[in-house]
Amino acid sequence: MRFTLKQLLLFEAVARLGSVTRAASEANITQPGVTFQLKNLEEAIGLTLLEKVGRNIELTEAGRWLLEPTREVIEKLELFEAEADSLKGTPRGRLTISTVTTVDYFSPFILRCFCERFPEVNVAMSVANREDLLRELVESKVDMAIMGQPPETKKLSANAFLDNPIVIVSLPDHPLANEKDIDITRLADEVFLMREKGSGTRGAMLRFFSEHEIKVKTSLEMSGAESLKQGVLAGLGLAMISRDAVMLEVKTGRLVELDIPGLPILRQWYLVHRATKTLRPPAQAFKDFVLNEGAALVEESR
Repeated sequence: MRFTLKQLLLFEAVARLGSVTRAASEANITQPGVTFQLKNLEEAIGLTLLEKVGRNIELTEAGRWLLEPTREVIEKLELFEAEADSLKGTPRGRLTISTVTTVDYFSPFILRCFCERFPEVNVAMSVANREDLLRELVESKVDMAIMGQPPETKKLSANAFLDNPIVIVSLPDHPLANEKDIDITRLADEVFLMREKGSGTRGAMLRFFSEHEIKVKTSLEMSGAESLKQGVLAGLGLAMISRDAVMLEVKTGRLVELDIPGLPILRQWYLVHRATKTLRPPAQAFKDFVLNEGAALVEESR
């Protein structure tokens, strides 16, 4: 059985991207070139690894078996490459980060300072909801993630680095806006906007109302903290949301944080990565930077 590293790299790219065309673009070679290498890989192994289902390319059972060790090989080679580079000086190489949408309100300040200190690190950041982010971590599609409360599992390593208070906001002319110590039962008469399924904020909201035995009325389900905030500004209802997402609007008087006993819900932001993953120098540098300086940088930006 003879196959090459190039074939494995292209196989992993097609499996990850679900497309020969996108894999060819990423690898900067022609689409027929990718197809040729994959055909040779299948002939060397003697099994079909990929099959076309509609417009998508999916893994066969043999392909699923091959994918995990292929990613382990790629990860170890990337680790060696980064370690070799780090021996020449400061950390360098690629760092992939995935965040939930609310992190967008403070992550640029952290990334700016990190990139200034480590200019040889190329950072790629994507945004996803909680469920998609966790899948990216488990599948090693990203080095690490910034998110709210992570699940309790030995597969992930999570370190808290910043407070994440969850509050309820309304328009300034809402009847509850100027009241103090609002009886929580009055919220049963209000209409709430809700985050999409898979959102950590949505889960916190549902747990909060369930604990107080309140059945809330929901009007719209909205994807992302920004959409949720804009819905409140448009007068569509109240919303439970991270204070980070509405800090500017509350400061300028466009929104009001309601005074309700039991709020804010005190949560934290976490830096998360696979527990078994050996962090490459760029990822280790980012972890150390965020845990040691992240909170102070965010507070300075607020």
